[in-house]
Amino acid sequence: MSGPDPHDDTSADHEQFEKKLLAQDRDAASVDAADVDDATAQHLASELVDADVVTPVPAGRLLVHEPSGEAFDSITQLAVFHRGWTAGRDADGEDE
Repeated sequence: MSGPDPHDDTSADHEQFEKKLLAQDRDAASVDAADVDDATAQHLASELVDADVVTPVPAGRLLVHEPSGEAFDSITQLAVFHRGWTAGRDADGEDE
């Protein structure tokens, strides 16, 4: 015999399968900015400020997402980020 047939080599199949599953998980957990309108963003930002999850910085016109340390100058960006951050934590099984 001359060696293994290269057409029978399936060693990389599991890696391809894992990459496909990870991509599907990422797609399922992603949050689209189009899902957040201005009213929803305003409401969520107010709730987050009241819950001390977000700290407004009036001098810099910023909103700081305390758990992550990220700063935003847009309420919509903050809302989309927080939804994604929450989805990521939920997917990891962590508590808020």
